[in-house]
Parts: sequence; structure tokens; C-alpha cells
Amino acid sequence: MSNAPRQTALDALHRSLGATMTDFAGWDMPLRYGSERDEHVAVRTRAGLFDLSHMGEITVHGPQAAAVLDYALVGNIGSVAVGRARYTMICQEDGGILDDLIVYRLGATEYMVVANASNAQTVLDALTERAAGFDAEVRDDRDAYALLAIQGPASPAILASLTDADLDGLKYYAGLPGTVAGVPALIARTGYTGEDGFELFVEPRHAEELWRALTDAGREAGLVPCGLSCRDTLRLEAGMPLYGNELTTGLTPFDAGLGRVVKFEKEGDFVGRAALAEAAERARTAPPRVLVGLVAEGRRVPRSGYEVVTGGTVVGTVTSGAPSPTLGKPIAMAYVDQAHAAPGTEGVGVDIRGSHEPYQVVALPFYKRQK
Repeated sequence: MSNAPRQTALDALHRSLGATMTDFAGWDMPLRYGSERDEHVAVRTRAGLFDLSHMGEITVHGPQAAAVLDYALVGNIGSVAVGRARYTMICQEDGGILDDLIVYRLGATEYMVVANASNAQTVLDALTERAAGFDAEVRDDRDAYALLAIQGPASPAILASLTDADLDGLKYYAGLPGTVAGVPALIARTGYTGEDGFELFVEPRHAEELWRALTDAGREAGLVPCGLSCRDTLRLEAGMPLYGNELTTGLTPFDAGLGRVVKFEKEGDFVGRAALAEAAERARTAPPRVLVGLVAEGRRVPRSGYEVVTGGTVVGTVTSGAPSPTLGKPIAMAYVDQAHAAPGTEGVGVDIRGSHEPYQVVALPFYKRQK
């Protein structure tokens, strides 16, 4: 077996655009095309175009598809209307997070689960195992889709010029079938940047044609190709968690401040229910560390794993950190002890190579777009 990273249908195009490529979750992906700061600013002010074909699509279909997902995941998936999507998680029996997911209801008995690239096989295996005994099929559709995302304030107008789909009627966390520049697509509106935008699920053979059509349509509006590097700073500013950083098998959704995704009121048992009920009670009575935002007073950038300190005592750990192009300062997300989690808490620092750099605790997100 080859250990070479997989390539998306747009690999040759990325290289022709001069992209810096990197191995990400077993895929060769564009990190940046030029300046990651310029790409970030383009998404905040105009529009950016991303290749997200490394994400893992898994179809669950059949008479008991909803029942499978209600048992396998923590959310109430059976209540999702056709054409809508839901953010949810798949947990272990002990409540630890295996992955965070978006589930689209494509039809009465058909769902598409979108997993993070690094966890796609784990999620596929877990869903397959948990579907045993149900009248439903779990299908690996990772090779059936390429995924493009157009994000930023100019994205609705750019996409509208290429489709007659009802974009105005497409709500946040919804999807509808349509054609874009003549290409059949599932058009979704979820996003991971803090901006308005769309995700386009298409057959891999149409990916390059669609990328070029979007590029041409967006040229006057200032659309630029964007890599994974600015995707990370955009999601960090928007306070969105990244699996492996803010979310791990060592944390429950309640530890991550995302207990709202766990729906105890749904009928029947689900994997992790008992452990998650205990985690919910702990979070209510004696909360563990809390996920907060940190904004630097200086210029030094914190990184994942750096310790958060106050008065010589370690009170937390940085999960993600980067320079924020929008704020003009380094920012970080960190899990900190409850006593130091309130916005405005002073005297908190980050140990950056032995130097305790001062940071201010703020509420997440760092950035919220104007509606």
C-alpha cells in the first residue's frame, strides 16, 4: 500500500495556481496560494474559494436511517426536515467526542453525514457498527463527491450569477439540489469562516469546470482562491472548534461548552447517553475548565499546547492560536479553570518559551459578522 497522500480532483489546478501544498489528514491540500493574510481579508471583505474535497461524505439510507442516526449520534436527527442540516457529534460510550459532524437530510429516508477528513474512516466504521440490526445501509461516498466552498459577503451575488436555485430562500444550515454553471450540485449553506457562503457538493469530474466558472464569475468582485491556512484563522476568529484542538476523545460535548448538541429528550437510547448525563450534571454543579478566548497585549503568538498561567500557577491550556488579521493582534482559544474564565479577567498570561506574555480573557467568538 502506498502512503502517498490522496489528491483531490483539483490537484493539478492548485499546482498551476502556485499553491503551497501540504499533507493534511492524508490528503495533499493547498495551504496557501500567496499571502494567507490577503486570503483571510478577501473572505472577510469580498469572497474566497476553497477546495474542501478532503471532507468525508457518508450516506445513510433506508427505512430506519433516522433511527440509526438517532442511536449513533447525540443529536435528534429524526426531527430534521428534508432539505435541512444539523450540526451534531458522534461520541464514544464514555461520552468522549469521536468527531463533530454536519448531517444533511436529503430525502425521507436518506441522509448525508459529513465528517472531518482526519476522522472519516473512524466515523464510517462507527456508523457501520452501530447500524447493525437496523433496516438501513451505511455507504462510503468519499469518492463520489468533490466539495467546493465559496465564502464571504460577495459570495451570494457571485453564486446567484451562475444558478437559478433559490439562494435567497436557502436558510442557514440547509441544502438544496440545483445546477451551478450547468453542473449538478447539492448547494448547502453552513460555513466555517464566520461569513455567509455556500458549499457545493459535485461529482469529482465536474470540480475543475465549476472552480473555473466561479473564478470567472467572481473576478470583478475580488474573489481569490484560499487555502487551509486562512481557513484556520477565519474559523478561529469565529470561535469555531477544530477537531484535535478544541474537541478530542478526552472531552465530552459538555466539557467543550457544546452540551446543547446533546438531545436527551429524543426517544430511545443512544451511544454515550449515560456517560453524557453524568457529564451534564458535572458541568452544572462543578464545571471543569471552560473554553474561552484570549487576546494578546503584545505581539507574540501562542500555539496549541502552551500553558495558560496566572501568578505562577498553570490554570489552563491553549488549544488554538494565531495572529488575527481582523483584530490586528494574536488570539487564542484555551481551556481555563472556571475561576479565571470570566471575560475581562486580568493577570492571565501564556507561557511562550518561558516568558509569561499578558493576555486578556474575552468571550467567544472574537469576530461576528454584521447581518
